[in-house]
Amino acid sequence: QVQLVESGGGLVQAGGSLRLSCAASGSIFSINTMGWYRQAPGKQRELVAAITRSGNTDYSDSVKGRFTISRDNAKNTVYLQMSKLKPEDTAVYCCNAELREGWINLPADYWGQGTQVTVSS
Repeated sequence: QVQLVESGGGLVQAGGSLRLSCAASGSIFSINTMGWYRQAPGKQRELVAAITRSGNTDYSDSVKGRFTISRDNAKNTVYLQMSKLKPEDTAVYCCNAELREGWINLPADYWGQGTQVTVSS
């Protein structure tokens, strides 16, 4: 059984920084794209950043220049370094991974349980 476990959320003042981590564990053959999504109260879930296995990245326009996504393939872990945080960054941040449990399996999406990030003004 595959699990994605996030850590690193919390309360921070505007202008501050936080680093989120998400570790995938279980029966994993390979991981393709990993990413971070967020959902604020009353809003739809949105992609924050994503990174391919080879390191290509994609960012939401709202976080470009402030957030950095990275991953450690050996540890099946993805990180999100968040800087210059704004109150509008407040949301539940969820980790996503497109992975294969076995060489015969097709890739499938897996999600973490989410971690709360609150930015005070």
